[in-house]
Amino acid sequence: MSAYGDKGVNGVLVITTVKGTTIELNTAALDNQSDSEKRALLQGVVTTRGNSTPLYILDGMPVDEETVKNMNVNDVANIRVLKDAGATSLYGMRGSNGVVVIKTKQGEYAREIIEEDEEENEPLDPSKIQVDRESYNMFEENQFENPTTNPLSTFSIDVDNASYTNIRRFLNNGQKVPKDAVRVEEMINFFKYDYPQPKGKQPFSINTEYSDAPWNPDHKLLKIGLKGKDIPMDELPASNFVFLIDVSGSMSDDNKLPLLKQSMKLLVNQMRPEDKIAIVVYAGAAGLVLPSTNGSEKTKIIDALDELSAGGSTAGGEGIELAYKTAQENFIKGGNNRVILATDGDFNVGDSSDREMQTLIEEKRESGVFLTCLGYGMGNYKDSKMEILADKGNGNYAYIDNMQEADRFLQKEFKGSMYAIAKDVKIQIEFNPKHVQSYRLIGYENRKLRDQDFENDAIDAGELGSGHTVTALYEIIPVGVESDYFTPDSKLKYTQQAKEKSKYEDELATVKLRHKKPDGNKSTETELVIENEPVELDKASADFKFAASVAWFGLKLRDSELIPSKSSKKIEKLAKEGIKNDTDGYKVEFIRLVNMVQ
Repeated sequence: MSAYGDKGVNGVLVITTVKGTTIELNTAALDNQSDSEKRALLQGVVTTRGNSTPLYILDGMPVDEETVKNMNVNDVANIRVLKDAGATSLYGMRGSNGVVVIKTKQGEYAREIIEEDEEENEPLDPSKIQVDRESYNMFEENQFENPTTNPLSTFSIDVDNASYTNIRRFLNNGQKVPKDAVRVEEMINFFKYDYPQPKGKQPFSINTEYSDAPWNPDHKLLKIGLKGKDIPMDELPASNFVFLIDVSGSMSDDNKLPLLKQSMKLLVNQMRPEDKIAIVVYAGAAGLVLPSTNGSEKTKIIDALDELSAGGSTAGGEGIELAYKTAQENFIKGGNNRVILATDGDFNVGDSSDREMQTLIEEKRESGVFLTCLGYGMGNYKDSKMEILADKGNGNYAYIDNMQEADRFLQKEFKGSMYAIAKDVKIQIEFNPKHVQSYRLIGYENRKLRDQDFENDAIDAGELGSGHTVTALYEIIPVGVESDYFTPDSKLKYTQQAKEKSKYEDELATVKLRHKKPDGNKSTETELVIENEPVELDKASADFKFAASVAWFGLKLRDSELIPSKSSKKIEKLAKEGIKNDTDGYKVEFIRLVNMVQ
């Protein structure tokens, strides 16, 4: 509606003719046209020239041109045609010839076609996205804890944001988001927050804010944010990158290997003469297609990328072995040594089980080589394997659904994505039962650590990049508040605390952080006390409101039983109040996604 003002109050129907002109009609106007006029409009939409066939999305599902031509025009409620950047920004390379998005009045037209195909035992069109072939790790949402019996909460930071871009892909395709594809912390950390630069020699600043939980005003929300030191590009250490590229048959789709090659070129173009890149590929077997090459030889590196083609099965384990071997042979002491794995995660030959992959990558992280995982594609996407590789391999993980996301992660946020300033970053919070009746960490389910692991330097944790921000939220039930989400423990004779005044009476919690230098083995610890001084939500910072709105939306997508309100309108309102420093439009885009879910 914002693009068309009050004229679009009833919705806008955008039809693009073969000559490229645009016609605006509201949805009511479509019903006033004759069948022949509707058919002419529909035929105009599906008319193509040569091989320039657009991508058709019918009720949120990709279909072929024949399906659109044969549909009943009276079923059509809305047609939207996307071209150029408008198409590729939402649908990636599959939308390079334009996208025709059609919604029917019942909203189930495409699903009925698929069900009919299944009943007739006919193979599905490969262009139709089959979510049930995708793989996600199952996990249970964090529950409320009692600080009297469990005063400590310990977890590893998580700078990954693959979950958010994957969710965006589902919503843009009009599909229901699988519950286990939603990792709330990765949604929150997709966005950047206005935390101050660290002072002195500290690699990061620690920032806290305490206000109301928007989905339950009787509860509170504690925000903890880290900001990595922003190091100028010319002061960054030399890089030794090894591109590990999946060229198996499953990578043949336009939004896989073709998109991968174009996105990797963004990375190549930022290389300096002191940097170097090697390329390892794997399909039925692994091979070195480009030895370690000086960053100034960009044409040579790009030519090697352009020569890649897809075919064969996927020997992921063999590729990882060769990539790490290549990285170690060209190791730069004190430099940025990193394997960049680009794949759909569909390992099916060699070391393919999750347990085998985890053991392999845990061995390789001892080499001092970091890991970045880039996920591509849809339909058979193996998020579970990609997450294991990144979590266990001193790495980070992003899902590249289009060139816009590639530009964000590999170019605009290049330093944060590719240069670690601290590794094995752990957070431990001790809550004061004087003020905290119960607490729960929102997200980070697969990053939780045992309390004793906090001071154990042998335990792996997340890395923090140059200029990166990391945010965590705790929902708190204050003392004296009755809640349906927490039942206090029975009063026990020998565990009652004395009701005496404490010198820590004004403290809400204490935050401790441990980290190592990128090439170090010993941790440094930092401590910060959080005072019990909540502010009202309307006086909270824009960052607090926006981070809370993203968490709220993630909990809604997971259909959380721990939030009483799941109103998209309320989420949208809070997000709008939190929009600040949105030069790239990512926060506005988030609001659009919120409006797509009822």
